[in-house]
Amino acid sequence: MFTQSTVNMIQETLHMFMFLAVELTILFLAISYLVGVLQEYIPPSKIQSILSSKNGKGYLVAGFLGAITPFCSCSTIPFLKGLLRAKAGFGTMMVFLFASPLLNPIIIGLFAVTFGLQVTLFYFIVAMGVSVLAGYSLEKMGFEKYIKAEAYEDPKPICCGSTCGAKAEPVSKWKRIWDTTWKDFKKVLPYLIGGIAVGSMIYGFMPTEFVAKMASDSNPFAVPIAAIIGIPLYIRAEAVIPLSAALAAKGMGLGAVMALIIGSAGASLTEVILLKSLFKNQMIIAFLTVIIGMAITAGYLYGIIFS
Repeated sequence: MFTQSTVNMIQETLHMFMFLAVELTILFLAISYLVGVLQEYIPPSKIQSILSSKNGKGYLVAGFLGAITPFCSCSTIPFLKGLLRAKAGFGTMMVFLFASPLLNPIIIGLFAVTFGLQVTLFYFIVAMGVSVLAGYSLEKMGFEKYIKAEAYEDPKPICCGSTCGAKAEPVSKWKRIWDTTWKDFKKVLPYLIGGIAVGSMIYGFMPTEFVAKMASDSNPFAVPIAAIIGIPLYIRAEAVIPLSAALAAKGMGLGAVMALIIGSAGASLTEVILLKSLFKNQMIIAFLTVIIGMAITAGYLYGIIFS
């Protein structure tokens, strides 16, 4: 027989799975479609010129573009696919990938309300600075070669039986955009469901008391532990700040809280699994290294500056 505690954990896991499955499906389809519409009106050459790695301003533009887009770590992926197809600069795309979930307006607003303007400014500078530096460095080190070739491809038009090779019926641009969106969605669906399933189980069965104890002020390794714990958790922007405040009230050090926020918002397990459809393993490792490094750096700096 299951204990009541186990039943509650199972219920939380199932609830989180259903919530994320519906939410991320809607977000992916909506954002992919929006990106397709934008590509109809903004030519790839324009995107290339704005987000060119040869243009030094492109890195900052990509960072601020990420800061004004209200995307979580997973909903950044369809926008990234659009940038890949538009052949935007690799370094600037990576800046956007790092900055978008960490600096979206919801997180910044909740940060200001919960922790004050000084801490919010510190968080913004660290997240933006590391994102730009990481994007620039990864490009200079040639990591663009670790993007899968199919990530750049437009999905082939859907063809049904005897209609293949025949003169195609005219299709409206809106239907064409939807067909591309649906094709993309079917490609990432196995990654999406797998990531949601694992993330939901971790969310349901990892008690906040355990997290707070592992990353308490008395633990000298609290900051790196919090950074690593944050990644398996898929926590929405609306929830990560209140959860962090609750953990701080339970004894979690504020430097560790900062590391947990960056780890969970910047690189959820679901996002990492989705990125597998675009990146080779070397690029995934580099991505995780940047996020964990950023989280640890911010956590220790916070402790030095604000203690």
